[in-house]
Amino acid sequence: MLQISNNVAIPDAEIEISAIRAQGAGGQNVNKVASAVHLRFDIPSSSLPDFYKQRLLKLKDRRISRDGVIILKAQRFRSQDKNREDALERLRELIKSVAVTQKARRPTKPTPGSQQKRLQQKGQRGKTKTLRGKVSDYNNQ
Repeated sequence: MLQISNNVAIPDAEIEISAIRAQGAGGQNVNKVASAVHLRFDIPSSSLPDFYKQRLLKLKDRRISRDGVIILKAQRFRSQDKNREDALERLRELIKSVAVTQKARRPTKPTPGSQQKRLQQKGQRGKTKTLRGKVSDYNNQ
């Protein structure tokens, strides 16, 4: 049972975990031991509340397929058990991230003081640049 929050939990039967061979460095065991873990979680057929399902399916995440299946590959550790825990934790974090609602942004206008300050800085910058220009020869004019 994967506990997401106080009220929401996912039964182990809904999470499909399979062991595969890991890529990269691993020493002598790299071709013998299946230490990486492939986790598959089908969102539409899960027991998650509809609120979570809708938000997960709306996510633009490369780990979620068109069919609504979350696919995670964990191969950070050399131990299969640690990789399984890592994959489950990443799934938990992904589902938790969907539950947080973003605060609506209220557009603001610049204050009169900030506008005045910006214009003063702009004028000062212009003066500095003018002073960097070529020095004209007053005798030739």
